[in-house]
Amino acid sequence: MNILKKITQTEYVRSAVAEKADLSAFKEQPSMRIMAGIGVIIFSYIIGWPAVSAFGALSVYLKEPKILLIGGPLIYGLSHLVFIFGMYLAGAKYTKIFMRWATRMAVERFMGESIREKA
Repeated sequence: MNILKKITQTEYVRSAVAEKADLSAFKEQPSMRIMAGIGVIIFSYIIGWPAVSAFGALSVYLKEPKILLIGGPLIYGLSHLVFIFGMYLAGAKYTKIFMRWATRMAVERFMGESIREKA
């Protein structure tokens, strides 16, 4: 319980509780840049493990293990780069909003009324 008290004393947690952090920002229409970022992130998942699996199947079918040994890590690395680009496009705005709300909810759940009185 001592660790929980230390956590609740941080400025981030105290401000999230005091300001009653919520998810109201998710009601506004996301910009085209954010939508493009989310689309790129989804695409990165498509070229991640499914593409590596396809290379594995192709490698077995053609009896060429080099296809998987070389192509697998390359396509997986490419999917990471695409994911990072998608995160760059989407930005951190919504992640920060969600994390503040989640922090407030978790602390209020574990500390109850005592955290609201301190904030």
